[in-house]
Amino acid sequence: MRLGYFTQPVHPITRDYATVLRENQEAIILADELGYCEAFVGEHMTDLAEPITNCLVFLATLIERTKQIKLGSGVINLPSYHPVHVASHVAMIDHLLDGRFLFGIGPGGLPSDLEVFGNLEINRTEKMVEAIDQVLEIWSGEPPYNIKGKYFHTSTERMLAADIGQGVIPSPLQKPHPPIIFTALSPNSKGVVEAAKRGWRGISSNYIQSYWVTGHLDGFMEGRRLSGMNEDPHLWSVAKSIFVADSDEIAKKYVMNEEGPYSTYFRSFLTKIERFMPTWTYYVKTHPDQPDSEVSVQQCLNTQVIYGSVDTVVEQVVELRKIIGEFGTLMYVGHDWADKPLARRSMELMSKEVMPKVHKILGEEN
Repeated sequence: MRLGYFTQPVHPITRDYATVLRENQEAIILADELGYCEAFVGEHMTDLAEPITNCLVFLATLIERTKQIKLGSGVINLPSYHPVHVASHVAMIDHLLDGRFLFGIGPGGLPSDLEVFGNLEINRTEKMVEAIDQVLEIWSGEPPYNIKGKYFHTSTERMLAADIGQGVIPSPLQKPHPPIIFTALSPNSKGVVEAAKRGWRGISSNYIQSYWVTGHLDGFMEGRRLSGMNEDPHLWSVAKSIFVADSDEIAKKYVMNEEGPYSTYFRSFLTKIERFMPTWTYYVKTHPDQPDSEVSVQQCLNTQVIYGSVDTVVEQVVELRKIIGEFGTLMYVGHDWADKPLARRSMELMSKEVMPKVHKILGEEN
């Protein structure tokens, strides 16, 4: 089981914009130094709490400041872009990263982003699938392009001058393309099966309760089996909110602080789903029949955050593995650095002390 990093991110909207952007850069640079295998960054264009508006632009600032870690879009919300934007921009950053890019995609879920791009009333999954199909056709095809769909049309037929490079869209460095990764929220989703059939990797969202993740893994295995691929659970990742401190007392005080970063994180999420996506409450319930009225920030902190001293966190990670079964990468979810030394210390303890002990208990190589 490898250790990765995933951040939306979420910050108090009162914090200085430039400061939180630099903080997120610093977190990924630290992850690289500590040996985290990959880092994914989300994007939203209409949310002050989630202030990275373009994950590719953000990742570009880290190209020369990281050495080993793979950097991924987490995710590019495909319905918000024309496929040519995505194909050309991803190709460029894959070359700039010398093949260290991971191509995370999704249909988008932030209500205000959906509204601003006119995607509120449409089938976003259908539009996303058309977009990625056109991106892949661009990369595998030859100009002039003439790709027509329900939502997008891509053509350079009239203005092609291939001898001087005009009308030609670049291809990525990785062949046939960078690894494609999707995030999973809904349990027992047919989308997981369909994505797995195409050879894509998956990440279970940290917003859902751990018992739902087994459904993601089952669907992933089914999809790979149906396409004749090996059923490899190590291609699946699980994102979790984690905080490690030098003592249980320090960890509990930090995580349970009503104004702290973990409370802020789940309060933001629960407020959004209460106002705009009430059906999503289902994902955070401790059991399917739990009344909506019982779901709270306190419950999320108690059941969806792994926290404590090194040994306490080791126990919880091993228990998580028992609940879910074998999977490939544990994604440490980035949170606001309300206390910078504690936040950095948590990432350090997770890499240097927690994971080696977990590997020893599970009988895995470090």
